[in-house]
Amino acid sequence: MHGRVKLKSTAQQEEEKRKEREKKLKIYVAARDAIFTKRMEGVLDDEALQLTQQLLSSNPDFATLWNYRREILLHLETVREEDDVQKMYEAELLFLESCLKVNPKSYGSWHHRGWVSARLPRPDWARELGLCDRCLSLDDRNFHCWDYRRMVVKMSGVPVDQELQFTDRLIGSNFSNYSSWHYRSTLLPLLHPESPDPPSPCHQPSHSSPPPSPQTHSHRVCEEQLLKEYELVQNAFFTDPNDQSAWFYYRWLLGRAEREEMISCVFVSREEERVAVAFSRPVNASSSGLMLVLDGQPQRVEWRSVHPHFRHSPVWICELPPGTISDIINEHNLTVHWTEKHTHRDCALYTGRSESWCRDSATDQELFRSELSVEKTSVLQSELQSCNQLLELEPQNKWCLLTIVLLMRALDPLGYERETLSHFQTLKEVDSMRSAYYRDLCSKFMIENTILKMEYAEVRVFSLSDKNLTMLCHLDQLLLVTHINLSCNQLLRLPPQFAMLQCLEVLEADDNTIENLDGLYYLPKLQEVSLKNNQISKLSDLQLLTSCPKLTCLDLRGNPVTQIANIQSELTELLPSVTDLLI
Repeated sequence: MHGRVKLKSTAQQEEEKRKEREKKLKIYVAARDAIFTKRMEGVLDDEALQLTQQLLSSNPDFATLWNYRREILLHLETVREEDDVQKMYEAELLFLESCLKVNPKSYGSWHHRGWVSARLPRPDWARELGLCDRCLSLDDRNFHCWDYRRMVVKMSGVPVDQELQFTDRLIGSNFSNYSSWHYRSTLLPLLHPESPDPPSPCHQPSHSSPPPSPQTHSHRVCEEQLLKEYELVQNAFFTDPNDQSAWFYYRWLLGRAEREEMISCVFVSREEERVAVAFSRPVNASSSGLMLVLDGQPQRVEWRSVHPHFRHSPVWICELPPGTISDIINEHNLTVHWTEKHTHRDCALYTGRSESWCRDSATDQELFRSELSVEKTSVLQSELQSCNQLLELEPQNKWCLLTIVLLMRALDPLGYERETLSHFQTLKEVDSMRSAYYRDLCSKFMIENTILKMEYAEVRVFSLSDKNLTMLCHLDQLLLVTHINLSCNQLLRLPPQFAMLQCLEVLEADDNTIENLDGLYYLPKLQEVSLKNNQISKLSDLQLLTSCPKLTCLDLRGNPVTQIANIQSELTELLPSVTDLLI
């Protein structure tokens, strides 16, 4: 037994650790209280700086201490010479490096480092980039470091192509580096922006037109570079088909171009003396400079969104003063000006017509996919072929399946509709945890396809029955629809966006699981509603129907609400205009 180290019992070790923790805690609390006292008294001296350093060295996520520390440093700036300020902030950077060793993802440390670097009289940006390189080599998903690096690059003017080469190195060493792929997506539009379409001969800019700003960049990448990126990312997902990073980047590359901001439709009703305007994106008409001109005279009207929930909406409506356009023997010409975008749309209400509209064809505008050049189309066909080859090797790969769907959407959404539905069925089976997402996405694509098949000028009846829909979207495209059939789907609600169907007269939504009718708000032409075999259970669920002035026919058979005592009299009192009530 002699000469051997005596081992302490577990109980003794725990007790000593407890006492050590208590001792450290007392020191920590005493230092914290001393700091708070100094701050309350407005003390901004070196001792306070030292005390904050003492605590932040062990706990760099104490945000209040960083705030106090900045107050001290700002004060010391005013009483020291520039060289001394330089040394003070250089020492601060060294201190911050020690904090980052304690917690490399400390938000407070990285934020403070950005603040210090911005205040340094003579910053060493090369050193800061080197620090970022070292930190990202240890953890390439340190988002705080990525944010700081972007700040350093901006402040120091690092060339964009140099940063793109940096992402090349990181991706080359690790295809799974999602942050590098994302950073690359922000750099490419700056270095290789998509060229704007050349002006047509009839729209040549005048000599007085200002030149485009050099700071203005396209959000899309030029086609030549895009083709190179396809090759790069394809190497990544063929190397590791189950890694999501490259697939997400690939989906960004496939993203469609943004739609032109425009007034897509103007509708005018003589009977209601009402004008409805649809835009290519949600807007706030009250602040977007929307003006209505009737027969050459500006009108003072109040624009409102189609539903109280929306401050920004793709559809806005206004009522004209009584008698303005109600005389059917007169012709009227309307122009809606969107002054914010310097665009307008005309609409003529002819003699004898009760309503009129002017809009672009949805199919002509290619609403749901980007316009593809011949070159890009051939490349995407090649990409689709490559993904199909990968799918043969990896038939259960959800990323490959979903990407094939997106490629088909970009190339020919109607031509590939059957294959798309089949792939969605497989996706729900191989990735059952996200089956609800796939059902919603499939619903979106089916609605898009149905809209693309429509000819708005001829057909105002819209049928989406028996499509397994779980959600509704693109309802702003259905402003002119008078009859919609949503029966035999899996809809849980008619969302507020449904109020965009301002011309709707007949709604069929039988055999769903609808519980909520939020979207049936002030539909001025709605006459018939059929909601058989849904899940409407309370009288209050039908309250919004009172805002539809022309509603005369309502079918609620097969809903729980019909089991309420005295439901007939309750509904008659709630909806006195309904003369044909089926319960």
